Amino acid sequence: MIRIIIGVTAAASLAACAASAEDKPKTAASDAPAQRGPGKGKGFDHNPYPSTYKPYPGVPTLLTNVTVLDGEGGRIDNGAVLFRDGKIVEVGQSIAAPEGASVIDGRGKYVTPGVIDVHSHLGDYPSPGVQAHSDGNEMTGPVTAEVWAEHSVWPQDPGFSRALANGGVTTLQILPGSANLFGGRSVTLKNVYARTMQGMKFPGAPYGLKMACGENPKRVYGGKGRMPSTRMGNIAVDRATWAKAQEYKRRWDKYEEKGGEAPARDLAMDTLRGVLDGEIIIHNHCYRADEMAIVLDMAKEFGYKVGTFHHAVEAYKIADLLKANGTCAAVWADWWGFKMESYDAIGENLAILEREGACGMIHSDDANGIQRLNQEIAKVRASAKRAGFDVSEAVAWKWAAITPARALGIDKVTGSLKAGKMADVVLWNGNPFSVYTRPEKVWIDGALLYDANDPKRRPVSDFELGQPGEGDVK
Repeated sequence: MIRIIIGVTAAASLAACAASAEDKPKTAASDAPAQRGPGKGKGFDHNPYPSTYKPYPGVPTLLTNVTVLDGEGGRIDNGAVLFRDGKIVEVGQSIAAPEGASVIDGRGKYVTPGVIDVHSHLGDYPSPGVQAHSDGNEMTGPVTAEVWAEHSVWPQDPGFSRALANGGVTTLQILPGSANLFGGRSVTLKNVYARTMQGMKFPGAPYGLKMACGENPKRVYGGKGRMPSTRMGNIAVDRATWAKAQEYKRRWDKYEEKGGEAPARDLAMDTLRGVLDGEIIIHNHCYRADEMAIVLDMAKEFGYKVGTFHHAVEAYKIADLLKANGTCAAVWADWWGFKMESYDAIGENLAILEREGACGMIHSDDANGIQRLNQEIAKVRASAKRAGFDVSEAVAWKWAAITPARALGIDKVTGSLKAGKMADVVLWNGNPFSVYTRPEKVWIDGALLYDANDPKRRPVSDFELGQPGEGDVK
């Protein structure tokens, strides 16, 4: 495959010379959890598949005469952004170019932080979409907290490069599917070319746990004649599992404090103990407001935190409850009506969360939608305007930047154009809320990984028509 051979070769050669290296809603993921992990130093490694990511080499770069949306709600017209050594150095109105810097005149263009998608299945359901590639749902039991999405990720999925080139996506969370009540661990990736999952793995990002409520688990397992087959069955299995996890945590806490014979290890319970210890973030597939309220109470019962409800088409009904619990909602602009629990959705959902001071963000859950999350945000703004209230461009960009970064526990290092943060930057060829606008250049950690004007920096795949006979140039 042309893209695989060229991408792997480029990754290997570039990595060899890479350098190592306003009021905001509070969420459970605002600070990256301590990386202690169940049993560390007591006989097993809590991080056996560590990140090997190394930034690609870049050059000092100054973008001038641009409209800057900083990702935290700030805007600078006719502004400038300087980054060097993989980090943002300065953002302002006028910045002097350091010696040897690449200076790009962005007159008429916008600069934003890279898009962050908290809900993707790229790599776990890669293209082409055949059964042999279907690795996102372990539908053998309703509780599979022991599985890790990263063990299914195929780095050569052409969806990754499409998300980079067409959508400006620089970071994404890969989740297991929603067939199971406890679907397994998620992983956060840098959207870079790499030969392995470990080469994409976001350094220091906490793990997530995918959970699901509602129709999917009861349909999958009710159809097999086993529990759960109802919503009350969903919650009963959840509660029994959390009770087991509490006992597992008690035994391991006692062992780590006092020593003695190590308890029997349970891989599923390792993950749930990580949640109870505040080290793993809950990402809960849930549509209806009443079910989200029940899940929030269940979290209080067992002493854990729900980080983000995903899909959450009825989040607008409980914006106050989400705000009070410090829980986010990751939503679509207008994807609804495909099953009963998705019917009571409105286009203003995300805008209402913002207006009420709750934590909300856009997400894709789709290999095509991830390529145009900027347009999804534009649709939300249009819905809000029709409803009689405005959301500014600068505020709306938070939904693809700092807010998802907080939900993933990585907001201290990425998600906005602030000095010292990762230089994950997109230069758009116009207003990013226009359907006619595309990324012109995308940098990750200050390295130019996509350039619409340079054929050698445009991705190519065997899954597209019209390819030349050789090389990687369209």
